[in-house]
Amino acid sequence: MSHQYHFDVTMSCSGCSGAVNRVLSKLDGVSKLDISLEKQSVDVVTNLDYDTIYNTIAKTGKKINDGKIVA
Repeated sequence: MSHQYHFDVTMSCSGCSGAVNRVLSKLDGVSKLDISLEKQSVDVVTNLDYDTIYNTIAKTGKKINDGKIVA
């Protein structure tokens, strides 16, 4: 079953967004990933649970300001 999550993440440069992209891209089960440095957002479509995605982003050291399950 596919889930869609949206996170507001503080990212100050392309290195920050690149770090988030790298860790999420390594996860098996992520089918779509949209990271916007301009909007400070991370959208993920995956079959993994919310906590797994949240904790993976948190491991980069970036501040997660908000997160929600979209679908």
